[in-house]
Order: sequence, then structure tokens, then C-alpha cells
Amino acid sequence: MAAADSRATRIYRALLRLLPFDFRSDFGPEMETVFHEQHKEAGRRNGTPGVLRLWWETIVGIFRTAPGEHLAMLRQDAGFALRMMGKSPGFTLAAILTLGLGIGANSAIFSVVHAVLLKPLPYEHGERLVTLQQQAPRAGLLNQPFSVAEINDYRTQSHSLDGLVEYHNMNFILLGRSEPERVETGVVSWNYFDVFGVKPLFGRAFRPEDEQPGAPAVLMLSYEYWIRSFGGDPTVVNKTFSMNDRPHKVVGILPPVPQYPDENDVYMPTTACPFRSRAAFIANRQARMMQAFGRMKPGISVSQARADLNSVAANLQKAYPNDYPPSVDYSLATSSLEVELTHNARPTMLVLLGAAGFVLLIACANVANLNLSRMVRRERELAVRAALGAGRVRMFRQLLTESSLLALIGGALGLLFSWGTLSLLVSFAARFTPRAREIRLDAPVLLFTLGVAVLTSMLSGTAPALAARETVVGGLKEGGAQSVIGRGRHRMRSLLIVAQVAVSFLLLIGAGLMLRSFAKLQHVDPGFQPENVLTMQIGLDFTKYSSNDKQLAFFETLLDRIQAQSGVKSAAVSMMIPLSGNMRMTNDFQIEGQPPARGQALPVADFRVVSPGYFEALHVPVLDGRGFTRADRSNTPAVAVVNRTAAHHFWGAQNPVGKRFSPDSGKSWVQITGIVGDIKQYGLDKDVPDEIYVPLAQSPLLDGILVVKTAAEPMSIARSVIELLYAIDPNQPVARVQSLEQVRAESVAAPRLTTNLLGLFALLALAIAATGISGVMALAVGQRRHEIAVRMAVGARPGEILQMVLRQGMALALVGVVLGLFGALWLTRLLQQLLFEVTPTDPLTYLGVAVVFGLAALVACYVPARRASRVDPIIALRVE
Repeated sequence: MAAADSRATRIYRALLRLLPFDFRSDFGPEMETVFHEQHKEAGRRNGTPGVLRLWWETIVGIFRTAPGEHLAMLRQDAGFALRMMGKSPGFTLAAILTLGLGIGANSAIFSVVHAVLLKPLPYEHGERLVTLQQQAPRAGLLNQPFSVAEINDYRTQSHSLDGLVEYHNMNFILLGRSEPERVETGVVSWNYFDVFGVKPLFGRAFRPEDEQPGAPAVLMLSYEYWIRSFGGDPTVVNKTFSMNDRPHKVVGILPPVPQYPDENDVYMPTTACPFRSRAAFIANRQARMMQAFGRMKPGISVSQARADLNSVAANLQKAYPNDYPPSVDYSLATSSLEVELTHNARPTMLVLLGAAGFVLLIACANVANLNLSRMVRRERELAVRAALGAGRVRMFRQLLTESSLLALIGGALGLLFSWGTLSLLVSFAARFTPRAREIRLDAPVLLFTLGVAVLTSMLSGTAPALAARETVVGGLKEGGAQSVIGRGRHRMRSLLIVAQVAVSFLLLIGAGLMLRSFAKLQHVDPGFQPENVLTMQIGLDFTKYSSNDKQLAFFETLLDRIQAQSGVKSAAVSMMIPLSGNMRMTNDFQIEGQPPARGQALPVADFRVVSPGYFEALHVPVLDGRGFTRADRSNTPAVAVVNRTAAHHFWGAQNPVGKRFSPDSGKSWVQITGIVGDIKQYGLDKDVPDEIYVPLAQSPLLDGILVVKTAAEPMSIARSVIELLYAIDPNQPVARVQSLEQVRAESVAAPRLTTNLLGLFALLALAIAATGISGVMALAVGQRRHEIAVRMAVGARPGEILQMVLRQGMALALVGVVLGLFGALWLTRLLQQLLFEVTPTDPLTYLGVAVVFGLAALVACYVPARRASRVDPIIALRVE
């Protein structure tokens, strides 16, 4: 036995000398005493256990191992893995970068999804908050505002709510600082923040006495405005500022919570608003300006609340038939506030999360392929390990430790990537939802990243461990200069390449569809020319400009002075500019000679107030008749201009020029003087609305947007225009100074950023897949050098070798493309909501992506194929 032990020891020591590392330090000298018994069993072992059995035995072994022994083994495996990673810096760097990009993309997108879609609302009892919308489908109104009387009726008659509050947005001028400032103001019920469960960061919230008529005016500042304008100074509480010719005392600072439905600077109670507090406005049931929010009682569902509120709506129809005619089909829609805050963001975020997940799968497949390629060079090492008694489970744990370290380092790199893109992601998500401010790398995101890293290590490390099938004798026999790849391992690498190609092709199809959609959106004719147009918002002080004459005089004086400036072609004032928002000022009207039938709803259109020169400034064509002139005054007959869509919709084949309509049930009549071209008011992807324009002199504005057509770059004269404004009224601020081209670019920013992100993921996937194909083919060529040399020695030409390798590589790519094509036909239907004038099965996109991917695969295969065609058979056979 001693002789046998001595012989076994000699064999063991001889094997140690074959390895390029200190095997003794990794497995310890105790292996010498057990080698003799184990090497026989190891020599008889064939094949690798199935993946499930291998994982089961590994997990069972961990639990059966004493904690101290397990930690020692883990420390031993980790040290060995780090040394092996240091011996292959190229592989290590490639694997870490690939995994870092894949994990980082998932962590970044998950931080958005978690904050926007998964986290509960940052309000107390946020799950009970609902929004209310009045609807009149037959009149074309799906979100009609509320009047004060309607809100009071729903507040007193509903049984499902324990709180109902109102909200509307105004713009006022705040005085008392270094210069006048225009502030976005939310006008709310006194208990608005109590219903939302929002507690002030400093100071107090509104109280019932703040909403009493004649009460001192008070303000609460939003957190963002407080930081931006006051530098986060808490002493601003109890300070007084002037607004609407009244002193307003700051009583509280709000915490950083999502503001819905608008981002406001300050908030005031309803009685402090000069419009909302008017007795005539309160008494008018049809003076609809407010939005309504409610908090359901505990145990009440949204459907129950909807049924209860619709019963109140039915009561209102019976009590006020003139205000709610049966012809409009009046009802009340109720939906969860959480749904309202996220429904615009959900499709885009889920698509991007899916794309990031696909990138991670491709990264895992690529790293697994790199590991498999690396296993070829480690066959002798693994064979010697098996000969020395290392079981399959033991080697599996070692290889899994290596892949885990790679994944953890890649995860850390991914977190750095996520942190670096955080501000960009917040800006991106803010275009869809006010919850964007909640995006951060918090504990759930860190746990998600850790989970992704662990999953990645399992996916990328299991395949190489399963591929170690060679026996001791076979591994040592094949341990020469060239090792012959096993059929199972070759099949596994081919499957991984096919999977990478399929997923990459799928992502490229999605990116191609989004790119085609965005290109079509960019080429939509908006109906106006945005080039060289300066815009700025001007909200007049209603107490100083309380009459129509004063408002008109201010704007006409300003326009006259601007048009006298050099470089200005024309200037005008409008209620709104195209593509700047979804504010709709709709009104029904009666067409002369077309009295509505009993029960029939009146036609409805969007009314716009513009000054003369507006159509010229935007280069909107006057198709028939005339536009507005300075002769259209308040003491002349009322006139209007309609757009082409309204002319066709309401007057059909007749020419509406010269015809009249009444906006007030026949009390007064307005004559149509012209027809102008259609403008995409609400978005390039939205339908053109029916629009009726009325002149500024006959319907003065308190809040208007200045439009200046310039001969040069519009922002170059912005400061001079503002100085002209200050010369007229030094206490008159401006806001949103920008060119119309910037407005147009901002209107398509969301689809542009979505397209860019999806395109980035697709290009990343294409690059990983292409390098994977190239790497596998290069390895195959290296392993087949002897075969290629023999082929060339017996007469094969270099061109034939080149074609053979290209054919084999392109065959893998073709299989992957076919599988990706079937996947794309199924999955791209999820993009339907994000596409504009492009179908999910757009043949041009599929053809273009196939050509691009084919060229990329051809280039990836050509490099190793060219190397194969240049093999010198004499040198290769001499080496063998």
C-alpha cells in the first residue's frame, strides 16, 4: 500500500508541474492522501450531471457544509478565481464591460419603473385617491371642468367619498422681491393637502378660516420653487409679498411630492383667487374652470365610487335639464389617481425595461460563449483536477464562483452607469409623469441590481461548467497545442450564438419601427413655419389691467413698438401657440340657418383669440376671404375666421365666408370673414381640431403669448423685446421665452428620447452579437487549423476555405434571424401605442433591418474566415 501511495504521490506531483498555477495553495496538501482512492473513481466518471441535478447537489452540499468550512472554501475559490481572472485580462475586461453594460441598462430602467409604476403614491392613503371627470360624449367633451355649484353638489350628495376638493391653475405676478416674477399658482380648497395627506415641511397647511370671504390672503410654496427662488431658506415662512394688489403671507412650505396635474410655484385658497371668488362666477353653474379630486371612504372601490357619483350626475340632470340636456349624454368618469399619474408612462417604460432585459440576455450569452471558449484552453487544468479527485460539483462551484465575481464586478460597474445617467432618466420620465422626481438609486434598486448580478452569474456560468465533459485521459491526450472541441460544447456555443442573433434582431426591429415612426412624425406638416419666430408668455396684472380697453391698449402699444424694431417682420399676440400644450377653450355655437333639432347637440369648436398679423407671423395661409385687421374693433360687427377642417366639417361643400354663427344661442351673431389653413395645435401626431379664430380687439386677453417673426435668429432680439415691455410697465414680467423651433422640438422630445434609448439598446445588442459571432468563428478556425491545413494540402484553394467558414458562420446568423423574425412578429405588437403611421409588421423596416444585420454578420464572419484562408499548411502540419 505504501508503494502504491508513493506512486500515486509521484503522479500527483507530476501533474502539478503541468499546471500554470500553484494548485497546492488552492486545494491543499490533504489532496495527496486522498488522491489514490479518488483518482480511480474520477477516471471511471463519464459525462456531466444534468443542470438541475448539478444545481441541487451544489445547494445540498452548501447546506451540509459547516459554516466555517464553507467560508474557507469560498475564500479559497474566490482567491483562485481572482488569480485566473488576472491571467486572462482580455477575457476579464471584455466580460466585465459586457455584463456592466447589460446590468447597468437594467438597473437604470428599473429605477424608473420602480419609482413610476411600482412604488405606492407618496400620499397618505394614496390608494384611495381618485380623479373626477365630467363627460358629454355626444358633445365631444370627455374631460369637462367643474363649476363651483357642481363641486358643491357632488360634495354634499355623494356617499362614497370622505373628501372632495377642487383645483385650478392661474398665473399671477408676485411683487416684493428684486424684480417682478410670474408664478404658476394652484388655487385649491382649504383641505386640499389634507385630503392628499401632505404635511408641510415648514409652517402650516391651509385652515378653514383661510377660505372664508374676506380672510387675509395666504400662500404655500412648492418645494421646487422654494429651493429655486429662495435657496431653501425656511425664514421665508411668515414673510409677506404682494400679488393681485393684495398682501399675501407665506404660511407653509410643501415637501418634495409629485404635483398633479400641474407643476405650480405657489398655492392659494379659493377665496384668494380674484376670479374664483366672484359672486357671479360662483352662482353660474356653467362657469366651469376647476378640476375635482376625491378620497374614497375605507373599503370603497373605484367602481363603487363611480356608480355613486353617477347617481349624483343623474340627479343633476333631472334638477337642471337646461344645463345637462339629454342629448349630450352627461355622466361622470372616475379613475384612480395612481392610474392617472402613470398611464402615459406605462407603455414606454415597460417597452424599455423589456429591451434592457433582452440586452442582458445577450450579454449573458456572450459571456457564456467567452467562458466556453476559455474552457478549451483550460481542458488540461480541468482534467487534472478531475484526476486529482475534484468532483463535478466541486468544479462547478469553482467555475460558478468565477462567473459570480465577474457578475458582481459588472454589477458595480452597472451601478456607476446607472448613477451617471440618473439625471437624464429623471428628465426623460418627467415628460410622461410628475412622479419622475421620485427616481433614485434606493434600496429596492440596489437589491434588484444584486439579484440581476446573481442571475447573470447563474446564466453565464452554468453553461461552461456543464461543458467540462472530458475524462482525465481524454483531457490529457487532447492537451497538446490543439484541442479538439467536443460536439456538445460546439452545439452549446452555436445555440448561444443563435439566441444572441435572434434577440438582437428582435431589438433592431423594434428600434427600426420606432425610427421609422419618428421619421414620419418629423415630416408631418404642422401647418405653420416655426423658423425665426420668437415667443414669450405675458400675463397681465388683472387689477391694473381690469378692463378690456386697458388690456387691448397694452398689447397694441407693445406690438407697435416691437414692429418698429429693425429685424422684426411681424408681431402678434395669441391665446396660445401651436404644440405648446393641451389647453382647450371649447364652446358650442349655432349656425345661422341650421337650427338644431330637438335633442340634438350644438356643434362644438375650439375658439382662439389672435391679433392681426398672427397668421402672417406663423405663415399660415389665408385660403379664402381675409384675416383680421386693426379695423376689427369692439364697436364694429363681430367677425371670425375658421380653419379648413371646421369649414368642411360644419358647412360641407358650402363656402362659409360671409355666413354667420351665434356663440350665445342667438343673442349675438358673428360673421365669418375668411378661411385659413389647418394647424396641428395639440401635437404632430394629433388630429387637427375644428377651430374658430376671433380678433383680439373684440375679445381682449389678460394672458397672452407674444409671437414675433424675425429676419435673423429669434433669441438674439429677445432681450430688446423684454426691455420694450419693461419700458411700458416695469412691473410686468415675462415667462417661457423661447423660439417656436424650440417649442416644436420639445413637442417631439418624448418619442425622440424613447427612440434613442431603444436604438441604443439595439445597437449595443448588435455589437455584442457581432463580436460573439466573430469570436466563435475565430475559435473554430483556431481549433480546425490542422483540418484546414490538410484540406489546403490536398488542393483546396483559399477562396474555398473562405467560403466554407463564411457559410458556417452565416448559417448560424440565418437561423437566429429566422427565429428573431417570428419573435418580432409577435412581440412588436406591444409597440402599437408608440408608433405613428407605421404598422408593427412594416415590411420596409423588416427588410432594412435584415440587410443591416446580414452585413454586420458577414463582417463578423469575414475576419476569421480570411484568417482561415491564409493558413500555411506546411507550418500548421509541422506544429501538429
